Amino acid sequence: MRAIIGQFVRNLNFEDFAQTRREHVVSVIRWVLILVPMAVVIGSLCATFLWSLDVATRTRFAHPWLLYLLPVAGFGVGLIYHWVGRSVEGGNNLIVEQIHEPVDGVPLRMAPLILVGTVITHLFGGSAGREGTAVQLGGSLASSVARIAKLDESGVRIVLTAGIAAGFGAVFGTPLAGAVFALEVLAIGRVEYSALVPCLVAAIVGDWTCQMWGIHHGNYHIDYVASGAALTVEPLLLLQAAAAGVIFGLAGRLFAEANHGLSGVFKRYIPYGPFRPLVGGLLVIGLVYTLGTQDYLGLGVWSADPSAPTIAKFFEPPVDSWSWLLKILFTVVTLSAGFKGGEVTPLFFIGAALGNAVGGLFGAPIDLFAGLGFVAVFAGAANTPLACAIMGVELFGATHIVPIAVACFTAYLCSGHSGIYLSQRIAVPKARSGRSDVGGTLRDARAPRPRPQTAAIPSTASNEK
Repeated sequence: MRAIIGQFVRNLNFEDFAQTRREHVVSVIRWVLILVPMAVVIGSLCATFLWSLDVATRTRFAHPWLLYLLPVAGFGVGLIYHWVGRSVEGGNNLIVEQIHEPVDGVPLRMAPLILVGTVITHLFGGSAGREGTAVQLGGSLASSVARIAKLDESGVRIVLTAGIAAGFGAVFGTPLAGAVFALEVLAIGRVEYSALVPCLVAAIVGDWTCQMWGIHHGNYHIDYVASGAALTVEPLLLLQAAAAGVIFGLAGRLFAEANHGLSGVFKRYIPYGPFRPLVGGLLVIGLVYTLGTQDYLGLGVWSADPSAPTIAKFFEPPVDSWSWLLKILFTVVTLSAGFKGGEVTPLFFIGAALGNAVGGLFGAPIDLFAGLGFVAVFAGAANTPLACAIMGVELFGATHIVPIAVACFTAYLCSGHSGIYLSQRIAVPKARSGRSDVGGTLRDARAPRPRPQTAAIPSTASNEK
């Protein structure tokens, strides 16, 4: 018995175990010292950005004539990027590329350029979002932290991913969704678990910091409760959620493809970069006067006009059939022309508006389907169904988690190999097809493929002798 116990103790190898634990503790302390201060700074920058955005929006509502200066403002932003910002024009795609293949890092100048550019866009009436700014603030600062800490390639990837999580979690007040988004957005069909805990820490600290600065996020409520227990799923409701998910996925694809397509048109016919937002600003003014409304400018989160369509209004009757399409039009023109901002908040508006319309068409609960559209259109456009399902729970509570998941997952499948982030890689294709996109990016998947050469068929006349 004594020999057996001795052998058991020797097999435990306490010395190696203690050494491993010491190394683990040192690694944890090192990462905490890197991630926590970084997330605090990112959260503070996001708070500054959100405050500036609110001031810009209130100023625009108080002075509607600022819209006439949108082309001039666009030219100014375009000129600044032309002079000193060419290396950061890739935006979110640049950060994703650097996570996949760290080379030169993300220049720190991205942070002030995107912050100022986005505030100017909203001040003068561009229809854009805020997620792009938060992600780029986080990514550029994280890249600088990685250089200061002299991290290896693996460490750089982790810090950049955590920077995305901190920015996303802080700007929307959804830290868990922010952490999963940063892990999921890199590749279709694969979640990067190597940065799981760092992303969670960074997202939570970033969100806490933003809230400590007094920033408050919008509240959206779904009052509908399925019959029976809170988590009971009605079969018909689930089928309606799946059908709506198809529509949401196609809407996400429409938004992404329209944005990329019109951006290509601008670049083809207007080679000089600063002229693109100038022309885009004129087009936005033209849309305002053609449609007779300024309701689809800015974020769409709130409005000085109580009757104007906003995200919150789509959670209640009446049914609004066309606001989703008009918001797509205004946002695509704004972003494809080169104005700065993001796509996600406009996608929330588009999704909630489309959910309102689909709910009315199906005779389903308006508030529930507005909530489903809110997250599911984003899931289809960004190819991040898990993050969007989690966001739905963080925003609306767990009561409707099943229909939320059904809508998000269905939208993801139906959006195809398309999306707002062209640097996303395809790890697991959504469906089998005759072409192999595995390992490539969405940009590669959109590129036209050469048609296979067919062998010439001898003519009948040549065989008749």
